Amino acid sequence: MPQTLSYRVETHRLAAPFRISGYVFEASDVVVVELDDGRNRGRGEAAGVYYLGDEAPQIVEALEQNRAAIEACGSREEVRQILPPGGARNAVDCSMWELEALRLGIPAHCLAGIDAPRPLVTTFTLGADEPSKMAEGARNYAGAKAIKIKLTGSFELDIERVRAIREARPDVWLGVDANQGFDRSVLPALVQAMARQNVSLIEQPLARGSEADLEGFESPIPIAADESVLDLADVPGLVGRFQVVNIKLDKCGGLTEALLMAEEARRLGLGVMVGNMVGTSLAMAPAFILGQLCDYVDLDGPTFLEEDRVPGVQYSDGEIWCPDDVWGSQAAVLAA
Repeated sequence: MPQTLSYRVETHRLAAPFRISGYVFEASDVVVVELDDGRNRGRGEAAGVYYLGDEAPQIVEALEQNRAAIEACGSREEVRQILPPGGARNAVDCSMWELEALRLGIPAHCLAGIDAPRPLVTTFTLGADEPSKMAEGARNYAGAKAIKIKLTGSFELDIERVRAIREARPDVWLGVDANQGFDRSVLPALVQAMARQNVSLIEQPLARGSEADLEGFESPIPIAADESVLDLADVPGLVGRFQVVNIKLDKCGGLTEALLMAEEARRLGLGVMVGNMVGTSLAMAPAFILGQLCDYVDLDGPTFLEEDRVPGVQYSDGEIWCPDDVWGSQAAVLAA
């Protein structure tokens, strides 16, 4: 059924600057897509992938260049053929999910074969800062059951950061995200230091393109691919190098591709993680569906914003819950 495409660019300020290896973020620019068939309206949100140069202007350009094909497409599979992986496809794909759910009169999670979603333990992320400030931040996440720590590649300082957080929160699951900040020469020492602090996951320690340097590397801590895996085609190349794949809808181009990636990762014996580029609850809602199939969940994006959408996802006791009125159901249409 043909549909009309519309979109808008929104800037959502962060409550505080957020630092990772090589970047400091103060706001999140997102593109909100709407597809209207005259009776129903589907929505999707994308932030794109900053390190690939896929941001709001590029997303808008891709939407305009493919407007006619998007408005004429009849399925989510067609969207995968029209647009490459990235933010534009993510926003359109998620819009198609909601549109299809409304046409059928069922929640989007049922379309994915998930009849009864459950609340998910999610990580809460600490941006890189002085160790004492990060420890204070960890204590402030009083209800968190899992914390993810952003590293910068400054080896000794990063070790101090993790040590300070572990002392402040001996009770929580800890993961670290290096965001490509290290090289192969320090990896054994990094893994040993993380093991001493009972860290349970190491994300993307090496730069994208250096995947072969992990071939045969044995680590007592699972290593997750983030920047090293964008879409379905990248998943087989992770075997023997990574143990976990971090799937983000903005990277792979939507929930449709993300579910295929999760299935392929399982087939290949890899663990599965869902992550996010910082966005509002409209971006977390479809990722929450993927999260039902994941070993690790990192869906804390709205917690960094000065203001989220209403209604929005809910955070309680270290868990995320996405009510049906956020996205993907008739209840969401009535609440919008």
